[in-house]
Amino acid sequence: MKSLIVQLENRKGIPLDLNFECEAGKVLALVGPSGSGKSTILRSIAGLFKTERGFIKCHDQVWFKSDQRIFVAPQQRHVGIVFQNYALFPHLNVRKNIEIGMDATCVSSLEDLLSMVNLQGLENRMPSTLSGGQQQRVALARALAREPKVLLLDEPFSAVDQVTRRKLRLELLELIRKLNIPIILVTHDLDEAAMLGDRLCVLHNGTGLQTGTPDDVLRAPATAVVARLMDIRNLFEGELVDQDQEKNTSVILWEDIKFEAPFQRQIQKGSKINWSIPADKVLLHRRVNPSRGVRENPVSGQIIELVTISGISNVIIALDSDQRVKLHMDLPPHVVERNALKVGEKISVSLLKDALHLMDYSHSSSR
Repeated sequence: MKSLIVQLENRKGIPLDLNFECEAGKVLALVGPSGSGKSTILRSIAGLFKTERGFIKCHDQVWFKSDQRIFVAPQQRHVGIVFQNYALFPHLNVRKNIEIGMDATCVSSLEDLLSMVNLQGLENRMPSTLSGGQQQRVALARALAREPKVLLLDEPFSAVDQVTRRKLRLELLELIRKLNIPIILVTHDLDEAAMLGDRLCVLHNGTGLQTGTPDDVLRAPATAVVARLMDIRNLFEGELVDQDQEKNTSVILWEDIKFEAPFQRQIQKGSKINWSIPADKVLLHRRVNPSRGVRENPVSGQIIELVTISGISNVIIALDSDQRVKLHMDLPPHVVERNALKVGEKISVSLLKDALHLMDYSHSSSR
């Protein structure tokens, strides 16, 4: 199977300790705070940075293997790169900017590349006369002109406005379906990573903490550190007080309340834990025709904030048991309206058992 395999380790200077694989036709999104090593990883894949130890293989070609002193030069790796600032030549028109990326191995015509990124008719325009979105398309066409074996995208949408960014994301999704190469995306935008990435690699201080599908990482973060980096809002501490494998149940104690969660084999009874629940898995108790969920890990509190953005209402509840503890719940706006929810209102909710995710507390601190 065609894929990109990356294993990097660096102790001096820029620290790195990670490994991942990205299959052809798939997008792996590298996410993490500034300084976590994302751009350095791209430079390593492109051959612009050499780590102390590591292994990089693209399809059937080894680009880097430290123990055998293999290091393929950047110009021989056929890597396409789209930089954050696009790096277009301001004195060259669109045609010439793209042709710079074309060599004797390129089988696509200029017309094919222009069509692929929706730039037909703009080949004679200068970069200064193009919008940010059009400049980004030129940079992408130039990267694809090399017939790359892997495509690297370094914050490709950060320089454009939100409306253009949304449109470019959809265009990139359509383009990805046509490209049978691994694509590595660096982004600070978690929504963008979840939308475009088939898999996420969460980084912190150069270390790969967790790699998985967006749903796996968001619903089941490996540690509290990953949960914080992924901006999971409902992240708490508790204690695992009981286990019943036959009933597939773990019992946790939180704020003097006992909750049921799925059985957790890896954590010992009596251990301190971190636990999380997605905001959309907090179930509102309806005042009329209450659902069966009212008996599943119920808690009550007062609404202290209610904000609706992009068709989702985020409700923040201060618990009756401790007003300092805040619980987030996401609801469709029509549910908010139907239940006449407002700030100051007292409500009850359930924390669905199967949505509770437990984590070993020993991994709660960042390195």
